[in-house]
Amino acid sequence: MSQTSVEQSIVKALEENRFCAFGTVENNKPKVRYMAVYNEGLNIHLATDRKTQKVDELEQNPNCYLLLGYEKGGNNEVIEIEATCAVSTNDELKQRVWKDEFKNWFSGPDDPDYVVLDITPQTIEYTDKEGQKQTWNG
Repeated sequence: MSQTSVEQSIVKALEENRFCAFGTVENNKPKVRYMAVYNEGLNIHLATDRKTQKVDELEQNPNCYLLLGYEKGGNNEVIEIEATCAVSTNDELKQRVWKDEFKNWFSGPDDPDYVVLDITPQTIEYTDKEGQKQTWNG
């Protein structure tokens, strides 16, 4: 499978799996939590509050890991993403990622506590529903 077709399969799977296990490093140990995923192709974003532990962890160590797949009603694809993450306050990015359900936590896209975790994939391992594994390298 070519890099282009692997990338297309990954993007399609990202769009079908809207939640991930998001891992960071805290005191040299892994820390994982579930988060909603927003993507534009392979541009992957997570929304969070700037006052969370994960933001502090990422400022100390930008390495992160995302695991997606096996969602209820899904097709058993698995996506494993080794990446780095930047905490973004970019207004344009915050507007693009903003969803109405965020109003439960933030006053709006201009809320100073609302930040976007901008994920830069280094390596993505994609396992299709038949169990075939493919690797994409950034």
